[in-house]
Amino acid sequence: MKANKTKRATKAKPQRPATRSKDEFILRLFVAGATDRSRQAILHVRDLCANGLKDRVKLEVIDIYQQPALARTNQIVATPTLIIELPKPLRRFIGNLTNINGLFIQLDLIQKGKIVL
Repeated sequence: MKANKTKRATKAKPQRPATRSKDEFILRLFVAGATDRSRQAILHVRDLCANGLKDRVKLEVIDIYQQPALARTNQIVATPTLIIELPKPLRRFIGNLTNINGLFIQLDLIQKGKIVL
């Protein structure tokens, strides 16, 4: 005896878009150990995030000595390196990260001399 198998129509849940809002930022900072240069880079990028991007940013700090596979995957050749993954296009800043205003300009947060938040 065959069981009567009926299929119920299920309503598909709406999918969220794969891209994030232009107001959200994903930053990855690659440093080499606990050197003064690494600490300064971390402080400057955290300052950028706290003062300019506030709660719209996800910052990941990666020590290439502790996670060398991530350094290889992201093709890190020098530290500190800041990778801005979102908003697109992907951008890289290598070396001295002390020029916070330069980073604001590169992130398109400064227009006509004013910080746009």
